[in-house]
Amino acid sequence: MAYLIDSNVFLRLVPADDPDRHPVLTALARLKADNEDLFYTSQVLAEFWTVCTRPASARGGYGLSPEKTERKARIIERFCRLAPDSLATHLQWRRLITAHSVMGVEVHDARLVAAMIVHGIPNLLTFNLDDFKRFDRISIVSPAAVR
Repeated sequence: MAYLIDSNVFLRLVPADDPDRHPVLTALARLKADNEDLFYTSQVLAEFWTVCTRPASARGGYGLSPEKTERKARIIERFCRLAPDSLATHLQWRRLITAHSVMGVEVHDARLVAAMIVHGIPNLLTFNLDDFKRFDRISIVSPAAVR
């Protein structure tokens, strides 16, 4: 089975004192031990970069330098495979946003689902379970549910 890892999962690994850090590390270790294929998208990496480099004084920012963020991004790229965007991803995303009447920031979630469908990735590892309930073609998994 394959899993797309949402940016909110990777972001829990950045602060050493994040209470969800250990459950994420445990979930990722279990998935790797089970030889699951783990993926990210350019969007996931962009969201990760945005939060990491946003000033710590700003909403949810970590205040990391681009250099430190680059080192962390390279870990993601070594640990997971890229599910690249394509014309097929774009067309699937367009179908999803119209079929599910997606509005506002939720269009970003639909892009992840489109990439999953195009690349045959059935599972999404995320903390935002409710954000993806409308999409019946994927399985939504929280890190705590990985066994």
